[in-house]
This record gives sequence, C-alpha cells and structure tokens, in this order.
Amino acid sequence: MDKKQHQKALLRLLTYMKRYSLALVAIIIITILSVFMDVQLPKILGGATTLIFDSFSQNQQVDFNGLWQIAQTLIILYVLAAALNFLGKYILSIIQADIMYRLQKEVKEKLVRVSIRYYDENSKGDLLSRATNDMQTIDNALGQITTQILTSVFTLIGIVYMMFTIHWGIALLGILGIPLSSMVISYITKHSQVLYVKQQNRLGALNGYIEEHYTGHEIVKSFSYEERSMDKFKAMNDKLYQASWKAQFLSGMMYPISRLINNIVYVFIAVIGGLSVSAGALSVGSIQALLQYTQQLSRPMGDVANMIGLMQAMSAACQRVFDLLDAPEMEMEEKPELPKVDGQVDFDHVSFGYSIDKPLMKDLNIHVKAGQTVAIVGPTGAGKTTVINLLMRFYDITGGKIFIDGHDISNYSKQSLRDNVGMVLQDTWLFNGTIRENIRYAKQDATDEEVVSAAKQAFADDFIRKLPHGYDTIITEESDNISQGQKQLLTIARAILAGPSIFILDEATSNIDTRTEMQIQSAMDHIMANKTSFVIAHRLSTIRDADKILVMQQGNVIEQGTHDELLQANGFYAGLYRAQFEQ
Repeated sequence: MDKKQHQKALLRLLTYMKRYSLALVAIIIITILSVFMDVQLPKILGGATTLIFDSFSQNQQVDFNGLWQIAQTLIILYVLAAALNFLGKYILSIIQADIMYRLQKEVKEKLVRVSIRYYDENSKGDLLSRATNDMQTIDNALGQITTQILTSVFTLIGIVYMMFTIHWGIALLGILGIPLSSMVISYITKHSQVLYVKQQNRLGALNGYIEEHYTGHEIVKSFSYEERSMDKFKAMNDKLYQASWKAQFLSGMMYPISRLINNIVYVFIAVIGGLSVSAGALSVGSIQALLQYTQQLSRPMGDVANMIGLMQAMSAACQRVFDLLDAPEMEMEEKPELPKVDGQVDFDHVSFGYSIDKPLMKDLNIHVKAGQTVAIVGPTGAGKTTVINLLMRFYDITGGKIFIDGHDISNYSKQSLRDNVGMVLQDTWLFNGTIRENIRYAKQDATDEEVVSAAKQAFADDFIRKLPHGYDTIITEESDNISQGQKQLLTIARAILAGPSIFILDEATSNIDTRTEMQIQSAMDHIMANKTSFVIAHRLSTIRDADKILVMQQGNVIEQGTHDELLQANGFYAGLYRAQFEQ
C-alpha cells in the first residue's frame, strides 16, 4: 500500500467522526485548556526555585508565604488539568466505542450482502481475520491515537511557546531536535509501512490456513499429513514473524532515536544555560524551567513517533476492512415476487462460466415437468452442482434463460424464488442454538407441532427425544454433540418444514447409514410426491426410480432418460452403473 492509499484509508476512517463535530470541538477546547495548565507548571516551579535560591544567595529568610502561594497555584493547576484530561478522554472513549460499533455493524451486514462468488474467491479464514484481527487492530490503535494526538500536538506547541517567553535564543536551540526527529521518523515510516501491510496480509493468510486445517483435521489425520501441515504452518508463520518483527523494530526505533536527539539538545542547553546563569543573563529558575521544557519535548515527540507506528498498523488494517466493505454486492432487487409455483423447470440455451475466459456451459437445455423427480449424475466437475446454483440464482447466467412455470426467474426477486425451493446439501450447517431453533430456521413462525411433525417425517424425532433435553438440546458451535448423520437428519427436517414446491437434494444422504437412508428415501418419496425434485447423487442405487436421469459431462447434458432406458442405450451412464455394481 503506497502513501496515497495509506492516507486515503485514514481519511476514510476519519469520516466516521463527522457526526461528532460538536463533541470534537468541545474536546479540542478541553485539551487546549488542559495543556495550557500543564505547560505553565515548569515556569511556576522555576519561580519557586528562583525564590529559594535568591533567599540563600542574599542570606535572607525564605519567603514561605510566597512559596505557599506558588504551591496553591500548582495544586489548583494540577487538579484542573487532571480533571479536564479525564473528561476529554471519557468523551473520546464514547466516540471510539460508537465508531467501532458502526464499523463492525457495517462489516457484518456486508458479509450478508456480498455474493457467493466473493466467498468462493476469498479464503474464509482471511475474511474472518478481516472481521476480527483487523478490526481489533483498528480498535486498539484508534483508542490510543484519539487520546494522544490532540494532547501531543497542543503540548508541543505550548512547550515551544513557553520556552520562547523565557529566552528566545535557547528556545531556538531547544526546538532544533524537532525537525531532526521529523526527518528520521519520516524515513523510518516510509520503510515500515510496507512491512505493516505485509504483516496484516500474512496474518490473514495464516488464519485462512489454520481455519482450513482445523475444520479438515480428520482428513489431515487420515492422510498422515500432520508433519507436512506443520511444516507449511511454520513456513507461513515464519513469513509473518519476519514481517512483524521488522515492522515492530523499525517503528520501535522512532522513540529512542527521537529521545537521543532530544537528550543531545538537552546537554547543549544545560551547558549554555549554566553559562548564562553564571553571567547573570538568566535566573536559576528560568534555566530549570527551560531544562524541564526541553526534557518534556521528548514526550510529545515520542508519542508522535509511537502514534505513527500505530497509524501504520491501523491504516493497513483499515485498507483490508475497507476492501471488504467495497466488495461487489448482490444486486439490490426491486422486483415482483415469484408466485407459488407447481414446479415446471426449463433451462433454455443456458450458458455460464465461473470466470469469463473459461465458460463451463455453452448451450444447456433441460426440461423438467412439474412433479417429476430428476436425478443429475456425472463425474466430478461435470456441472451438477452448478445447475443447482443457477436455478437458485446463487450465480447469474451469462446467456439464455431459466423458467419456472414459464416465469423467467431473472425477472423476480431472489428471496421469493428461494422461498419456493428447499435445499438439503451434503455439507450440513447448524448454528449454536437448540434443535428446535435449528429446525425452525426454515420457517420462523412455525409452531412446535409443525417442528415435531417435520422431524418425524425426517426420522429425526426418535433420536431427538433420546437426547437429555429433547428438542431443547443445545447444539454446540461445532455441532460435536451429535453425529454427522443426525446433523443431516436435522437439515432434512428443516427443508421439510419450509414446505417448498421444489426440492433439491445434493448428496443429502451421503453421511447416513444404509438403513436410515432407506427410511429417509421412503419418507422423501412421500414428501416429494407431486413436487419437482432435483437429486444429485454419486450412488446410483438411490436414483433408480427417478422419472428422469440427466447425465452431465463438461457442463452439458450428454444423456437423459429413465434408469432402464439409459442402461439399454449402453452409453456413459451404463458405464458408470457397471463400474459401481458389476463387481
């Protein structure tokens, strides 16, 4: 990310503060007052030192009344400055919390609005990293920067002004460290920013790798891939480490280098100031105040140096989050609802490709009568699931049309289309909640009786009632308190509860034992009676009774007919069937 992108990301983050204009004005006023009181303190303390020194040098009694007045002034200024500082930080913390709430809300809503293609093209772990790690980086940095930047800037200005009110010549020497430190900080910033971007990107990649291998840990173990997996993890982690320590090291150098420059200037001021006091050009209190101011200059300069490092990390995180927020969204449709359909489906000269330069389907034609059960078979990558994705409009076709009961589905809202279709996929998905809530996900207003009825039809009621809390059993986040087959039964019950006109079963019984599969098949035959059904299956024994079997290869239907017709044709399907059963 170059300098312009860095600035653009930070400026975009600042736009989230627009609604707090009045609060920010109040914070600026509070900060100025607080800093004004703070910067007065060294000069007042210098006055106390001069008072004591003059009393001893002139062999006079110390003016304790004068010292007490100075002490009272100091106490009042300390208390007021602390109170104002607390008030300013309190208001800023509220603003920061609201900004992060809005940003997190936008990210969450964005993840709902992006297309399925976006999830296919981006690692889930990387998306998760943007929504968690990058957001946390922004939160941490924003919390420190917003509370320091105003204080540091006004303190720097205030200290310089106070030094000039004491002795302009020494003040010029004192501020000599500011441009020197700025040059060093600018040079380091230029190189460390690249490393911060690498750090966030590599962190996202590493999280993606961890997520993939954690969810697929059974496959990793079954293929004895643990050692190779760890080797790759170590390699990715090492790249992250290299970018991280270099970024942290470079940004960490800003403060000590700034402090070193300030200390060198401090020595010169101490020597010149001492000579000035000896010559009677300055009082002891004045040189003490100047030395305090010089020492205090390192604090805002150091804060600025630290903030630059934080801003670099924050800008890299902001860019990744804003890239997500700027991702293409699903088309916001204002289209009529698809009416309740009988289920006749037609693919009319459909063409489609996941990428423009690699078309998968060129002229796909499928005709399915209402109430038919259609099985789709073929080798991996033939386009079976793609047909379903196009029917559900998870992806939009590039040519041709798809009709349901003669209605062009592109002319109707996606939501109303999907309300007419029930899906049961091979990969089950259940959320953290009760079994009742998971089944009711398909129909939020369903009664408990309807939920139980759907579970019975899916042969899930029996095992549910044997659980400790029945339908109120909590399914854990990883769904590891029920078996894979039981998860599948719940997803089938969920689809049944939706009561759609069209059913899609994508390897829906692949994780269920043979006996339960026969029960499910019998139940589904009853449920799908007079309803259009698409069944994707690799086990050809499950589709013998289908009204029509579509055999796909390379995105096109190469054979179609009933089971017996395709066997008699002795074509591709017959070869698949013999490969599974003749042995």
